[in-house]
Amino acid sequence: MSLVKAKKHLGQHFLTDKNIAQRIVDGLIHTDKYNQVLEVGPGMGILSDILLQRKDLQTFLIDIDTESFNFLREKYPQLGDRLINGDFLKLSFESIFPGKFAVIGNFPYNISSQILFKILENRQNIVEMVGMFQKEVAERCASKPGTKEYGILSVFIQAYYHIEYLFTVKPGTFNPPPKVNSGVIRLTRNEVEELNCDEKLFWRVVKAGFNQRRKTLRNAVSAVVPRDKLGEHPFYERRAETLTVQDFVELTNFLATR
Repeated sequence: MSLVKAKKHLGQHFLTDKNIAQRIVDGLIHTDKYNQVLEVGPGMGILSDILLQRKDLQTFLIDIDTESFNFLREKYPQLGDRLINGDFLKLSFESIFPGKFAVIGNFPYNISSQILFKILENRQNIVEMVGMFQKEVAERCASKPGTKEYGILSVFIQAYYHIEYLFTVKPGTFNPPPKVNSGVIRLTRNEVEELNCDEKLFWRVVKAGFNQRRKTLRNAVSAVVPRDKLGEHPFYERRAETLTVQDFVELTNFLATR
């Protein structure tokens, strides 16, 4: 069984350290809310080897790389239809997972944001995620209001998930080694079924605020509500990076009345 060659255009950096792989898998809390887990981009299966030893979990693998898929099909013939050759970003989860499930992976850095937004779009079913990202992205997701890293992803993720930065991984544990450090985070679905506001408007307000993060919110949200209808609100003189999720909910509810 020949080894898989890492492909630059797919952002592949194969993890080679089994101890790190074990720590990533151990990051799954695995509550009684789910018993299925989807690994994204398994490559040659360093995480998969450990996942498939877990008797409490039914493991699915998805890889867009046909070479990886063929390698894994030979390595894990027992998986059958639970090994998928496809694009995680285009996957219809309803056809595979009837209920709630978890996601895990050493994710390609070049599509980190798309992966996180895909998880957010499916937040009612994805109750846990343990993933390795570029350290800068992982820190941004976990950052708090008032920091320069705090941004759109921080707000959206923290609106629906508890987030923990678990540990940092050095480049030397990959083949080929990336040029940056990596960070592993865990997302655990919180108790919020829906935000106490118009969620579509909430997303627009958050994006508008951070798209012009150097401006005060009065100027930024005029992209959502015409300036002459904004009225007055104490948050208008602040910048987006200083607002908590609940502050954005409050501002959204105010703007909904304008």
